[in-house]
Amino acid sequence: MWPHTTIFNERYISVGRNTLIGKDVALSAGMVPGQKCLNDVVVSIGDRCLIGRASGIVGHLSIVIGNDVWTGHHVYITDQNHDYRDVTVPISQQSQPERAVSIGDNSWIGHGSVILPGAEIGKHVVIGANSVVTGKIPDFSVAVGSPARVIRHYRPEIGWVDGEPSH
Repeated sequence: MWPHTTIFNERYISVGRNTLIGKDVALSAGMVPGQKCLNDVVVSIGDRCLIGRASGIVGHLSIVIGNDVWTGHHVYITDQNHDYRDVTVPISQQSQPERAVSIGDNSWIGHGSVILPGAEIGKHVVIGANSVVTGKIPDFSVAVGSPARVIRHYRPEIGWVDGEPSH
């Protein structure tokens, strides 16, 4: 493991075997050292993963990264956002809604991508560089953009097909 930028609350973070965490990665459960978290494991990174340098993974509720997931550099993954509905109250004093995040086995998250609360990335998915994932991306898909949209998917009977899978 390279020198890290920040690691908070290691007891709530699980990192699998043969996983490489790149240089200058921020990895935290909660916002401050010593914070008590709701779950025993808040951030779970599987086996044989590669987290690209200068990335940030900030969990509060649940971030599950499967096995053999690779990320490019400067990827940000979080399960919490800031509420801003009440314009009379500073954002820092409003609620911070949490929604679990999952990234399936064998997926690849491109350079500069942002994975936001509630994102569910399936197995064997490619997220293009600088994409923002806000929802569900099905297994065996390629998704790009902001917000990320499926542009290609795999069908076992015919192979790779352009466009979103039909439901």
